[in-house]
Amino acid sequence: MGQYYKAAILGKNKKTVLKWVYSWAFESGLKLMEHSWAKNPFVRAVESLIYQNPQRIVWGGDYAKLCTGRKSNVYDRCKESNEVKPETKLTDKETRFVVNHTKKQYVDKTNVPDNDGWRIAPLPLLTCEGNGQGGGDYFAEDPNKIIGTWARDLISIEPVKPKDYTELKFDLVER
Repeated sequence: MGQYYKAAILGKNKKTVLKWVYSWAFESGLKLMEHSWAKNPFVRAVESLIYQNPQRIVWGGDYAKLCTGRKSNVYDRCKESNEVKPETKLTDKETRFVVNHTKKQYVDKTNVPDNDGWRIAPLPLLTCEGNGQGGGDYFAEDPNKIIGTWARDLISIEPVKPKDYTELKFDLVER
C-alpha cells in the first residue's frame, strides 16, 4: 500500500505538533513523490510557514516509527484542530534557499538536478520520516544518504544564502 504524509511544525520538544498542512487542501497527492516537486502548491504552502522563520519541521509518514516515549508518530498526532492552510504567494527568488540552522547547512534550489524539466523539492525529502516503507515513497538512489537527515531540525526558507553555512549537495533525481 501507499504511505501518506503530513507536513508538521513541531514544538521545542520535537514531538508536539503545533500545526500541520494537508496536501489535499492544495489538490496535491498524499504520497511523498506525488507532491515533492518544485513549485508544488502544497510544498510552497509549507515553505511559507517557515519563510524567514526557523521552525522544527517533519514530513511525517503514516508508516513512520513511533516517537520515543510516545504511542504514536507525527502523522497520527496531526489533529483537525491544529491544521492550517497558509497562503502560497512566495516567488522562486524568495524561496531559493532551504536552510538548516541546526546543522548549519543549506540547499540552493537552483542547483537541484533537472530531469526532463522536473526538479524534486528538497524540503519534503530532507525532513521526511518513514521513507521507503510504502508505495509512492522515494526509491531511487540516495548516494549521500540525505533523505530524512533534517527531520525535526530548525529549518527556514530564505531568499539569501546564509553566511558561514555549508552547502548540502541535493542530488536526488527520480528515474
